[in-house]
Amino acid sequence: MESKVQQLVEMARAALRQYKDVAEAAEKFFEGKFDNIKDDDEGGSIASSSEARRPPRLTTPEDEEMASVEDDLEDDAPLDVDDYVDYDSDFSDTAGQSKNGVTDVDPYAGIFFSKDRREEVIEVEEEPEIVTMFSTQEQVKLMTQGQWMKGCPEGGEQSFLFGLYSQLCEQRCPCAHGCGGFVNRKKSDFFALLPDFTTYIDNLRKAVRQSCPRCHAELCLACGEGVSEERGKLEDSLFHCSNLQGVVLGVGLSMIEQMFVEQNQESMEDKEESSRKKRRKTTTNTSLRDLDDDDDMYYASVPGIMQAKKTRGGTGYAGNQKEDHSGQLEAQAAQRTKDEKVGRLLAAVRVYLPNLNREGGGQTSDYMVHPTALAHLRRRFNYVCSTLLRNDSLADMSERHVLYFELLEWLETISSHEALASMMAMPIMAVSSIKSVATKKLSTKSSGIRERTIVYEGSSSPRELLEGIAIQAHAALKGLEGTKIGDTEPNELTEEQKRMTADMKGKTAEKPAQPVSEENQKLLSFCQRILATVAAIDRALRETKGDAFVDRLQASLPKIATSSTTSAYFQVSIGDTDESIRKIYVEWATRVRFEYCDLMIPHSGEDDDQMPHFKFYYNNEARMLANSDIPKRSLAIAKELAILSTNLPVAWDSSIFLRVDETRVDVIKALITGPEGTPYYNGCYLFDIFLGPSYNQSPPSVKYMTTNGGKYRFNPNLYADGKVCLSLLGTWTGPGWVAGKSTLLQVLISIQSMILCDEPYLNEPGWASSGGTPQSRAYSANVRRMVVKTAMLSNLKNPPDPFEDVIYTHFRLKAKSICAQLDDWLSKDDGKSTLSDGAGYGGLKIDIGGSSNGFQKDVEEMKKMLRELENQS
Repeated sequence: MESKVQQLVEMARAALRQYKDVAEAAEKFFEGKFDNIKDDDEGGSIASSSEARRPPRLTTPEDEEMASVEDDLEDDAPLDVDDYVDYDSDFSDTAGQSKNGVTDVDPYAGIFFSKDRREEVIEVEEEPEIVTMFSTQEQVKLMTQGQWMKGCPEGGEQSFLFGLYSQLCEQRCPCAHGCGGFVNRKKSDFFALLPDFTTYIDNLRKAVRQSCPRCHAELCLACGEGVSEERGKLEDSLFHCSNLQGVVLGVGLSMIEQMFVEQNQESMEDKEESSRKKRRKTTTNTSLRDLDDDDDMYYASVPGIMQAKKTRGGTGYAGNQKEDHSGQLEAQAAQRTKDEKVGRLLAAVRVYLPNLNREGGGQTSDYMVHPTALAHLRRRFNYVCSTLLRNDSLADMSERHVLYFELLEWLETISSHEALASMMAMPIMAVSSIKSVATKKLSTKSSGIRERTIVYEGSSSPRELLEGIAIQAHAALKGLEGTKIGDTEPNELTEEQKRMTADMKGKTAEKPAQPVSEENQKLLSFCQRILATVAAIDRALRETKGDAFVDRLQASLPKIATSSTTSAYFQVSIGDTDESIRKIYVEWATRVRFEYCDLMIPHSGEDDDQMPHFKFYYNNEARMLANSDIPKRSLAIAKELAILSTNLPVAWDSSIFLRVDETRVDVIKALITGPEGTPYYNGCYLFDIFLGPSYNQSPPSVKYMTTNGGKYRFNPNLYADGKVCLSLLGTWTGPGWVAGKSTLLQVLISIQSMILCDEPYLNEPGWASSGGTPQSRAYSANVRRMVVKTAMLSNLKNPPDPFEDVIYTHFRLKAKSICAQLDDWLSKDDGKSTLSDGAGYGGLKIDIGGSSNGFQKDVEEMKKMLRELENQS
C-alpha cells in the first residue's frame, strides 16, 4: 500500500509542477494523464515559458471573460509583475517553490488576493427533492446543486463543485476493470440531508463499497476505482478517494453551518424577546417610581457602547433602580448546551479533514486534497471560524471552551497540511450585500427557483483574527501572574549576613506554592492553548511559504506596543487631506492605545525599604498589596486586561489610552481625549486607577488628576480634589457596580460619554432642566478656558509620565484642526474671569466677543506650540 500511496504523491506533484493552477492540475490528474509517473524524474514536461511568466491566479467569471484580451496583449507587451502583486500577494521569482527548492504543493501558492477584492456572484435557490430512504423508510431532503455551490465566488472552484456534484448524481458508475458492467448510483447515497452527521456517515459507508454485478470486483461508488481486499481491510472505505473526501466535508460543513446559523438566529430572537419583556416591565412600573427615577443611566449589553438619558438628578444619579439579572443562569446553561452540540459536530467532521498526521498514518485521500474540499473549507468553515474569532471577549470564549477548543483543533489540523496551510493567511471572502432576483417558474407544478446576486468582499484572514485573541491571551496571562514586585539588584551581603544565611540553609522549609484555583487554571489553559495554536500556524506557514512570507504577514498584524517610540512614524504633510489625516490619527491611536510600562519610582538607596513606590495617587494602597496572591482578584484582572487590550475606543473625535505597570497590572493610568462637540474637545484628561484587593467584587478606585494642582473643578462630577462622581464607582446614588459583571471599560466609557459631555452644567442635580440657558452657556465657556489652560497648554508644556509621547503626537497630528477649534472658542468666549468652579456664573450677565481674562493669551501660546509641533513633522 505504501508504494501506491507514494506513487499518488508523485503523480500529484508532477501535476502541480506542470499546471500551477490547482483546478487545472487536478483535472489532468483525474483524467489519468500522470498515471505513468513513478518518481520525481518522470514528472512530465514543464510548463512553457509563457505559462511560467504569468503568476497563477484563481479563475473568476471576470477573468474568463478577459482571458482572450490578455492573450492578445501578452505578445505585444512584457508582463508587469506589479499588475498582479498586492498587499497579500505571494508572487515572487520563486513562486511555487518552497524554501528548500522543492515545488510547493500548496494549491493556492502565488494567488493571494487583497482584502480590497470584490466579487459578485449569482446564486440559485431551488426547492429540494424529497426521497424515501430505503434503510429507514424516512423521507429526507436532498442537497440541491445551489446548496452545494452556495457561497463560492471563485470561477475555478465553481467548476469543480459542479463537476463533482454532477458526477455523483449520475445513475451509472462504470466498473473500472473494463468488464462493461456498472453499478447503480443514487443521489441519495451522497447528498441525503439526514438528521445528523453520524447517520449520514453510516448511510454513506454502507453505500460506497459495491460489487460489480458482472466481474464481482469491489469498487468505490464515488470514483469507480477498484478496492482491493487487502486495501479495504487497512483503511476506512470513506478515505478511499478524494471524491469521498470532497462530498463528506461538503455535506458535513453544510450541517455545521446550518446548525450555527440556526443557533445564532435563536439567540437573536431570545434577546429580542427579553428586551421586549424588559420594556413592558419598565412601562408598567413607571407610575410607581419617584419622578427622579424616570431619568436613569443605562448601560448597553454590547461592551464599549453606553447609552444615557439626560437626567433630572444629574449624571450618575438613578434613584433606587436595580439591574435585573434574572434568567442569566438559564441563558448561560442554554448557550453551553448549544456549544456542546456544535462542538460534537465539529469533532465528528474533523475526522475527515486531510491529515497526514492522523493516528495510523495518512490515508489515500489525505495526500491529494480534492479542490471541492478546499472550496468548502474556504466558504463554510471560514464563515463559522470568522464569526467565532470576532468575539471580542476572551472571558466569554473561555466560558465556551468546549466550542473554542474544538475550533482551535480545526485550525491546527488545517495549518498542518501543506496543501491547506495558506488558508490561514488568506483574506476571507465575506458577504457584503444580497440582492434578490425574481423567482423563475420551471413548470406549473414546481415552485420555481430564486436567484440572488451576492457581493463578496475580502475580510481579515483567520490568522489575523486569531492575533487579536492572542493579544488578549497574553494580557490575561500577565494578569494571572498576580501582583509581584519588580526584580531589584541585590546589595552586597556583609560577612555577618553571609554567615547567618549559611547557618539557616536547610533549617527552614520552603513555603509551598499556592494552588491555582479551578477557574484560574481553566483560563490559564485556554490562553496557553490559543498561543500554542498561533505558534503552530506560524510554524506551518514558515515550512510551506517561507520565512519572508511569515515575516511580512506578522508585520501587518495588530500588536501591543511596549513603548511609544513608533509614534514618529506617523507624519502629516502639508498636502494631506482631512480624511487622510484622520486615518493616520486613528491608525496611530489604535497602535498605542494600550501599553505596558514601568510606573515604579527608582529606588534611591537612602533607606532600607526595598518595597517599590509608584508614580500614582494610590501608591500606598499598591504597596500594601505587593506580592499578594488573591486568586479571584487575579482572575478578574486577567479578564479585564484581555478586554482592555483590544477594545479601548479610538477615534478622531475622542480616544481612550491606557498604561499598565509591567510588573503590577493592578496599577493603571488612563488618558481620555475630550469628545468633539463638547467644551472638553481635544483636551487630555488623566486618571489614576487602582484595582483594589476585592476587585471585581467592588469597583476600582479612580482619581481625576487634571485639576491644575487641585484648583479646577471641570465638571459637576469631576471635583478639584480628584473625586469622580459616578454611581458605577459607588460615589453617587443609583445602580452601582455589579459584582463580577461590571468592568473598568464601562467606567472609562461612562466618563468619556456622560461626564465629558456637551452641556456639563446639566450634570448637576437640580440643573438638569436648564439646557440652553445663559447659566449653562457661561458654565461651558468657563470650562473651555480651564481646558485650554490645563488640559491643553499645561499638558503640552509639562506632559505627565507616562503619556508624554501620546500627548505630543495627539496635538501634532491634530494641530491644524485644534488651531481652528481655538479660534472658534475664542470668538465665543464671554470675557469673564475663569472661576475654579463654574457654578458661580448663575446670575451673571453675558457679554459675547470680548476676552480680557487671559484666554486670548493662552490661545495664542497654544497655537504657537501647535505650529512648532507641525514644523517637526
